[in-house]
Amino acid sequence: MIDNIIFTGNVVAPVFLIVALGYFVKRLGVINENFVDVTSKFVFNVSLPALVFINIATIDLSKAIDFNQILYICIATTISFFTIWILSIPFIKDGKNLSVFVQGAFRSNFAIVGFAIIVKLFGDFALGKAALILAFILPLYNILAVIVLTVPLSKERKFNLRQTLLEIILNPLIVAVFVGLPFSYYKIKIPQVIDLTAGFLAELALPLALIGIGGSLNLNNIKKASALAFSSSAVKVILLPIVLTIGAYYFGYRDIDLGIMFILFACPTAIVSFIMAEAMGANSKLAGNIVLISTVASVFTIAAGIVILKELSLI
Repeated sequence: MIDNIIFTGNVVAPVFLIVALGYFVKRLGVINENFVDVTSKFVFNVSLPALVFINIATIDLSKAIDFNQILYICIATTISFFTIWILSIPFIKDGKNLSVFVQGAFRSNFAIVGFAIIVKLFGDFALGKAALILAFILPLYNILAVIVLTVPLSKERKFNLRQTLLEIILNPLIVAVFVGLPFSYYKIKIPQVIDLTAGFLAELALPLALIGIGGSLNLNNIKKASALAFSSSAVKVILLPIVLTIGAYYFGYRDIDLGIMFILFACPTAIVSFIMAEAMGANSKLAGNIVLISTVASVFTIAAGIVILKELSLI
């Protein structure tokens, strides 16, 4: 037990210490809001796609891709999404709150927090598998988020289907996956100059992204957060990972596969949920509080989950 706690601490602590560093250097004035905004754009458009490209392009697809696993993740996510939505309707009457509550409860920050933990826990091969999963789960997240942010608010705003589909297709992370796939499938060697350049950019991705998350947090908002924010966060980092990881176990997943799935389901709410809520006229303050609370809580819930799975010899 003690060994597993120490092991988990060595995996999880560095990730969240970098988040904490981002929070403190922002409070000390070393970085400012503009730094957080600019680095977030750089990470999303440049360094994180480079990380995804490198890991997809150099992975053995025949060993890494598991369509049954991806199918389970997508179906489980979709069922969870609609279940949360349906069960929430009697309790949340305001569409601006309902849409944000549901999005906060299902959408994981997998590409940043998830990747950072997976590479520490399982190594580069697992990160490649995670990048392949991201290629399917990210468009699904975007589609479901658009649905839940549109339907409850349909009387208040117009929905541009064409623009939304273009944004999903042209997402830099999705583009990086599809650019990397031919290199992996046809075993094309990446030219050394491109490999080294992309590698340097990829190394920036997770530290910068984690500092950006920390810099965007305002812990004072926890005191003002509503019961809805705490409830959505509890569903996201406690209920959902328990239910969906048990489901994955009963479908026969173990070791790296089960670990990746647990981390995917247990990650805190993605920061992009706040951006989308603000852009689509939902309650962006509630969305921001859900991101904050789920991020802080996930430090403990992810660590606890890994310890339990290690104790049960499942990963």
